[in-house]
Amino acid sequence: MKLFFDFLPIVLFFVAYKFGGGDYTFNGVTYQLEGIYVATAVMIVVSLLQVCISWLLFRKVERAHLITLVLVLVLGGLTLWLHNPDFIKWKPTAVNWLFALVFIGAYLFTDKSLLERMMADHIQLPPKIWTRLNLAWVAFFVLSGLVNLYVAFNFDEATWVNFKLFGMLGLTVVFVVAQSIYLAKHAVEVKK
Repeated sequence: MKLFFDFLPIVLFFVAYKFGGGDYTFNGVTYQLEGIYVATAVMIVVSLLQVCISWLLFRKVERAHLITLVLVLVLGGLTLWLHNPDFIKWKPTAVNWLFALVFIGAYLFTDKSLLERMMADHIQLPPKIWTRLNLAWVAFFVLSGLVNLYVAFNFDEATWVNFKLFGMLGLTVVFVVAQSIYLAKHAVEVKK
Protein backbone atom coordinates (compact mmCIF):
# COMPACT_ATOMS: atom_id res chain seq x y z
CA MET A 1 0.00 0.00 0.00
CA LYS A 2 2.83 2.39 0.85
CA LEU A 3 4.51 1.82 -2.52
CA PHE A 4 1.24 2.65 -4.29
CA PHE A 5 0.85 5.80 -2.17
CA ASP A 6 4.43 6.82 -2.99
CA PHE A 7 3.92 6.34 -6.73
CA LEU A 8 0.38 7.76 -6.88
CA PRO A 9 1.41 11.17 -8.33
CA ILE A 10 3.38 9.44 -11.10
CA VAL A 11 0.56 6.99 -11.87
CA LEU A 12 -2.02 9.79 -12.04
CA PHE A 13 0.36 11.92 -14.13
CA PHE A 14 0.49 9.03 -16.61
CA VAL A 15 -3.31 8.56 -16.62
CA ALA A 16 -3.96 12.30 -17.01
CA TYR A 17 -1.45 12.49 -19.87
CA LYS A 18 -3.08 9.58 -21.70
CA PHE A 19 -6.70 10.62 -21.17
CA GLY A 20 -6.77 14.29 -20.09
CA GLY A 21 -5.86 16.21 -23.23
CA GLY A 22 -8.39 17.43 -25.74
CA ASP A 23 -10.96 20.15 -26.38
CA TYR A 24 -13.01 21.46 -23.46
CA THR A 25 -15.81 23.99 -23.70
CA PHE A 26 -16.47 26.41 -20.86
CA ASN A 27 -19.04 29.24 -21.12
CA GLY A 28 -19.24 28.75 -24.87
CA VAL A 29 -15.48 29.02 -25.38
CA THR A 30 -13.54 25.94 -26.51
CA TYR A 31 -10.09 25.39 -25.04
CA GLN A 32 -7.59 22.89 -26.35
CA LEU A 33 -5.55 21.33 -23.56
CA GLU A 34 -2.46 19.28 -24.26
CA GLY A 35 -2.04 16.15 -22.16
CA ILE A 36 1.33 17.21 -20.69
CA TYR A 37 -0.23 20.32 -19.11
CA VAL A 38 -3.24 18.43 -17.77
CA ALA A 39 -0.90 15.78 -16.36
CA THR A 40 1.33 18.43 -14.78
CA ALA A 41 -1.64 20.12 -13.10
CA VAL A 42 -2.86 16.73 -11.83
CA MET A 43 0.59 15.92 -10.47
CA ILE A 44 0.72 19.23 -8.59
CA VAL A 45 -2.70 18.66 -7.00
CA VAL A 46 -2.05 14.99 -6.16
CA SER A 47 1.37 15.78 -4.66
CA LEU A 48 -0.23 18.43 -2.44
CA LEU A 49 -2.95 15.97 -1.42
CA GLN A 50 -0.35 13.27 -0.75
CA VAL A 51 1.45 15.50 1.74
CA CYS A 52 -1.79 16.69 3.36
CA ILE A 53 -3.20 13.16 3.72
CA SER A 54 0.09 11.91 5.16
CA TRP A 55 0.03 14.73 7.71
CA LEU A 56 -3.62 14.18 8.63
CA LEU A 57 -3.27 10.40 9.04
CA PHE A 58 0.19 10.09 10.58
CA ARG A 59 1.08 13.58 11.81
CA LYS A 60 4.29 13.38 9.82
CA VAL A 61 5.38 13.72 6.22
CA GLU A 62 8.25 11.83 4.64
CA ARG A 63 11.11 14.02 3.48
CA ALA A 64 10.99 12.38 0.05
CA HIS A 65 7.37 13.54 -0.36
CA LEU A 66 8.26 17.08 0.74
CA ILE A 67 11.23 17.27 -1.61
CA THR A 68 9.12 15.95 -4.46
CA LEU A 69 6.32 18.39 -3.65
CA VAL A 70 8.65 21.39 -3.71
CA LEU A 71 10.15 20.32 -7.04
CA VAL A 72 6.70 19.56 -8.50
CA LEU A 73 5.43 22.98 -7.40
CA VAL A 74 8.45 24.80 -8.83
CA LEU A 75 9.07 22.85 -12.03
CA GLY A 76 5.40 21.99 -12.63
CA GLY A 77 4.44 25.60 -11.96
CA LEU A 78 7.04 26.81 -14.46
CA THR A 79 5.78 24.26 -16.99
CA LEU A 80 2.23 25.60 -16.72
CA TRP A 81 3.14 29.26 -16.43
CA LEU A 82 5.64 29.34 -19.30
CA HIS A 83 3.78 26.66 -21.29
CA ASN A 84 7.03 24.69 -21.64
CA PRO A 85 7.11 20.96 -20.81
CA ASP A 86 10.91 20.92 -20.51
CA PHE A 87 10.64 22.01 -16.87
CA ILE A 88 8.53 19.03 -15.80
CA LYS A 89 10.86 16.73 -17.75
CA TRP A 90 13.69 17.87 -15.47
CA LYS A 91 11.75 16.97 -12.28
CA PRO A 92 12.74 13.26 -12.05
CA THR A 93 16.37 14.18 -12.60
CA ALA A 94 16.25 16.96 -10.01
CA VAL A 95 14.68 14.60 -7.44
CA ASN A 96 17.22 11.85 -8.10
CA TRP A 97 20.22 14.16 -8.02
CA LEU A 98 18.99 15.82 -4.84
CA PHE A 99 18.68 12.40 -3.20
CA ALA A 100 22.21 11.58 -4.38
CA LEU A 101 23.47 14.76 -2.72
CA VAL A 102 21.65 13.91 0.52
CA PHE A 103 23.18 10.41 0.57
CA ILE A 104 26.65 11.83 -0.13
CA GLY A 105 26.22 14.60 2.45
CA ALA A 106 25.09 12.22 5.19
CA TYR A 107 28.06 9.97 4.43
CA LEU A 108 30.63 12.78 4.37
CA PHE A 109 29.38 14.96 7.22
CA THR A 110 27.94 12.54 9.77
CA ASP A 111 29.16 9.44 11.55
CA LYS A 112 26.78 7.10 9.67
CA SER A 113 25.46 6.83 6.15
CA LEU A 114 21.79 7.55 5.57
CA LEU A 115 21.12 3.88 4.83
CA GLU A 116 22.73 2.84 8.09
CA ARG A 117 20.57 5.33 9.98
CA MET A 118 17.42 3.97 8.34
CA MET A 119 18.20 0.25 8.50
CA ALA A 120 20.61 -0.37 11.40
CA ASP A 121 17.77 -1.25 13.80
CA HIS A 122 16.84 -4.15 11.52
CA ILE A 123 20.14 -5.53 10.22
CA GLN A 124 23.81 -5.43 11.13
CA LEU A 125 26.45 -4.90 8.47
CA PRO A 126 30.17 -4.21 8.52
CA PRO A 127 31.01 -0.51 7.96
CA LYS A 128 32.51 -1.17 4.52
CA ILE A 129 29.23 -2.80 3.38
CA TRP A 130 27.22 0.21 4.58
CA THR A 131 29.62 2.40 2.59
CA ARG A 132 29.25 0.28 -0.54
CA LEU A 133 25.46 0.31 -0.29
CA ASN A 134 25.41 4.06 0.23
CA LEU A 135 27.65 4.63 -2.79
CA ALA A 136 25.53 2.22 -4.84
CA TRP A 137 22.45 4.33 -4.06
CA VAL A 138 24.32 7.51 -5.01
CA ALA A 139 25.35 5.93 -8.32
CA PHE A 140 21.77 4.71 -8.90
CA PHE A 141 20.32 8.18 -8.31
CA VAL A 142 22.88 9.87 -10.57
CA LEU A 143 22.42 7.28 -13.32
CA SER A 144 18.60 7.46 -13.08
CA GLY A 145 18.77 11.22 -13.49
CA LEU A 146 20.99 10.91 -16.54
CA VAL A 147 18.79 8.24 -18.13
CA ASN A 148 15.72 10.43 -17.56
CA LEU A 149 17.38 13.36 -19.35
CA TYR A 150 18.46 11.12 -22.21
CA VAL A 151 14.93 9.78 -22.73
CA ALA A 152 13.26 13.18 -22.15
CA PHE A 153 15.33 15.02 -24.74
CA ASN A 154 16.03 12.29 -27.32
CA PHE A 155 12.59 10.71 -27.67
CA ASP A 156 9.09 12.04 -28.17
CA GLU A 157 7.02 13.21 -25.22
CA ALA A 158 4.77 10.12 -25.11
CA THR A 159 7.83 7.85 -24.88
CA TRP A 160 9.17 9.93 -22.00
CA VAL A 161 5.82 9.75 -20.14
CA ASN A 162 5.81 5.95 -20.54
CA PHE A 163 9.42 5.79 -19.37
CA LYS A 164 8.69 8.05 -16.40
CA LEU A 165 6.22 5.50 -15.04
CA PHE A 166 7.35 2.12 -16.33
CA GLY A 167 11.05 2.69 -16.99
CA MET A 168 11.89 4.50 -13.77
CA LEU A 169 9.80 2.08 -11.72
CA GLY A 170 11.44 -0.87 -13.49
CA LEU A 171 14.94 0.51 -12.88
CA THR A 172 14.11 1.02 -9.21
CA VAL A 173 12.71 -2.49 -8.76
CA VAL A 174 15.74 -4.09 -10.45
CA PHE A 175 18.10 -2.04 -8.30
CA VAL A 176 16.25 -2.85 -5.05
CA VAL A 177 16.21 -6.57 -5.89
CA ALA A 178 19.95 -6.50 -6.68
CA GLN A 179 20.60 -4.63 -3.44
CA SER A 180 18.50 -7.14 -1.49
CA ILE A 181 20.52 -10.04 -2.90
CA TYR A 182 23.74 -8.24 -1.96
CA LEU A 183 22.37 -7.48 1.53
CA ALA A 184 21.35 -11.10 2.08
CA LYS A 185 24.98 -12.16 1.67
CA HIS A 186 26.24 -9.78 4.36
CA ALA A 187 23.36 -9.04 6.73
CA VAL A 188 22.83 -10.29 10.23
CA GLU A 189 19.31 -9.82 11.56
CA VAL A 190 19.11 -7.74 14.73
CA LYS A 191 17.44 -9.63 17.59
CA LYS A 192 15.08 -7.57 19.72
